[in-house]
Amino acid sequence: MFTRLARHLLLMGLCLAFSTGLRAQALDKNTLVLAGEDDWSPYSSAEKPGGDSKTSPVGFSVDLVRAVLASQGLQVKIINVPFARCMLYAKTGEVAGCFNATITDDNRADYLWHQPAMFEEELSIFARADSQAPELKLADLRGKRVAYTNGYTYPSEFMHDSRIQKFVAVSDAALIRMLLAKRVDYILLNRTPGWMRIENTPEFKGQVKRVGLLSMDGFWVAFSKQHPQGERLAQAFSAGLAQMRRDGSYQRLQDDFRRRVNYR
Repeated sequence: MFTRLARHLLLMGLCLAFSTGLRAQALDKNTLVLAGEDDWSPYSSAEKPGGDSKTSPVGFSVDLVRAVLASQGLQVKIINVPFARCMLYAKTGEVAGCFNATITDDNRADYLWHQPAMFEEELSIFARADSQAPELKLADLRGKRVAYTNGYTYPSEFMHDSRIQKFVAVSDAALIRMLLAKRVDYILLNRTPGWMRIENTPEFKGQVKRVGLLSMDGFWVAFSKQHPQGERLAQAFSAGLAQMRRDGSYQRLQDDFRRRVNYR
């Protein structure tokens, strides 16, 4: 009886330790933990597909986040996870913040937001290469079948428009395959990540093209309201990013990034 109870308590203790591991790291004043999404190259992605979440993602956002916080004397650990989980971790305080997030009416009150944004990126409308559609905008999607990626943040005007037939894919790659299979008329991809994925994937190259603009969005670190360091980091990030924009180091970092990825 005692042995069973002891084993049961030991198992419960191990499970508790595992489930609260990230929180313990985040509460350690010497280990500030942020999460970056694992599938949004060239801004933030796992270095290897399916990479361990304990490893840091790579990309412009990762470099920028480190540089901004370093300018304020802060070092941070960055883990890579799927974006929906990334935002959940920040919302519940498992990590101090998540990037890359856009601010929408639906998430504005859930997080702490620095100013200014880290960068801007176009949310584009893509179609099959044989499409004759002119330059499209939100109103042109009404009555059409439009797909987007599950867990990403999209403009509230799009998400709440019931006149658009919406479909969801588990990833950007699945989104493109859905389009090529003619299951939808259009898909939504951020311009640079979308273009790079299409150009670097043989089955997609030459099969998909940009046909319109839905929005031009800023991207932020969504800092946690529940994490004890969330507010402090949001303030430090605002100060550091403003400083880097003033002294030219932000522009140099961005110019180097755009040269490396052949930015369009």
